[in-house]
Amino acid sequence: MAERTKKEKVRRQGRRLGWLSLGLGVAQLAAPHAVRRISGVDDSATSRAVVPVVGMRELVHAAGLLTGRRKGVWAWTRVAGDAMDLTALGLALAHRGGHRRRRLAGVTGAVAGITALDLLTAVQATRMDDTRKGDPVELTAATTIRKPAPDVFAFWRDLENLPAFMAHLERIRATGDRTSRWSASAPFGQNVEWDAEITEETAGALIAWRSTGKADVPNSGTVRFAPAPDGESTEVHVALTYEIPGGAVGKVVAQYFGEEPHQQLDDDLRRLKQVLETGEVVRSDGAPWGKRARREFPQRPAQPLSDAELEKGADA
Repeated sequence: MAERTKKEKVRRQGRRLGWLSLGLGVAQLAAPHAVRRISGVDDSATSRAVVPVVGMRELVHAAGLLTGRRKGVWAWTRVAGDAMDLTALGLALAHRGGHRRRRLAGVTGAVAGITALDLLTAVQATRMDDTRKGDPVELTAATTIRKPAPDVFAFWRDLENLPAFMAHLERIRATGDRTSRWSASAPFGQNVEWDAEITEETAGALIAWRSTGKADVPNSGTVRFAPAPDGESTEVHVALTYEIPGGAVGKVVAQYFGEEPHQQLDDDLRRLKQVLETGEVVRSDGAPWGKRARREFPQRPAQPLSDAELEKGADA
């Protein structure tokens, strides 16, 4: 109960800061001249340009603190903005005198007080955010492979085959008949690992699994294998749930670097189809070494590698 009360108090502080940012932002955009006069700032071209920009920054803070889930991240953006403001005010104080200096000193004191509150909220909210699990991501994808269901099932059931078509998997090592150890790459060159177990299995038709213990990336999923209407192919349906490290922030970063989870899964199944139908993943001469390069664009139409390129790959 005490922990819940503490978290609610931090949330309220975050919302108050959000409303404060909203008020400051609106004032700086709606009445920039009055803000400059009250603050003791010169009516210069620089101040006329800076005040609206600071107002826009405050509105961004307000949006994050009032609608965002991770208050700690947005509180830290306010702390960074406060540091910039205090630096600018300190420089201005050094070149002011008289009543303008007194006004500026008053504003500087007020900003310093707000900075202390922002810093306290940022620290508390970050601790609260860190205790939460990452935001779950639910993915589904499907493909049709021109191979019979028992063959596709058998290939997937040998879990050590998965890194052959799943771009971010580095290695899977079987630790038992239904247990395994997984290693995968993550943004910024990091690696994550976890143990997993098969929770349900129907030969030729279904595999379900989940991570176990304190997994770096808690996850679970189901793969269904169904005969396609043509009587020769197999429909593969994947449902996957996992928590991206870093929660919502980690998801935005992954998308920014071109690693959107839904696209990843679609690409993985496309590579699975290639592996089972052709025996290999078709590379382009724009990225002949596939996930080793991690730079699969821009690509040009696929063509065989030259002898020199093959020799270079063998030496790498």
